[in-house]
Amino acid sequence: MLLGWFLGACSNVPLLFLTPYKMDVQQGNFVTQDMIAKLQLGMTRSQVRFALGTPLVVDPFRNDRWDYVYRYMKAGAVTEQRLFKVHFSEDKLARVEGEGVPAALNPAPAGKPAVPAAPAAPPEQPIQKPVTGGWNLSFNDRRPV
Repeated sequence: MLLGWFLGACSNVPLLFLTPYKMDVQQGNFVTQDMIAKLQLGMTRSQVRFALGTPLVVDPFRNDRWDYVYRYMKAGAVTEQRLFKVHFSEDKLARVEGEGVPAALNPAPAGKPAVPAAPAAPPEQPIQKPVTGGWNLSFNDRRPV
């Protein structure tokens, strides 16, 4: 009994032999290369659902996109995570985003290159506003300017 009280009082001390079991968890839809190979532009929503399965996320505000999310957790830590997006236009498959997607499923828009060049980011500069009147609300000084 004294040993139980001692272990309970020292609960902040990690005991290597008393860790809880954390089981492996698979969540979502695992999209394979064979499933992706079945996709063709212009397929209907029901054909895409038959090829890939039911999407995990169907956003009511983005009715033209389905998200297939897959996550594998081993011993409580995420070891694998994938996101596969299917975009529709007029209820037909328009393009696909994700790992291992062939170029035939991502057509470039007319008149634009397939891979747009990223613009160079301008250096960040602090925003400076001129003080034109009002109150100076610092912690030490509360007086009109």
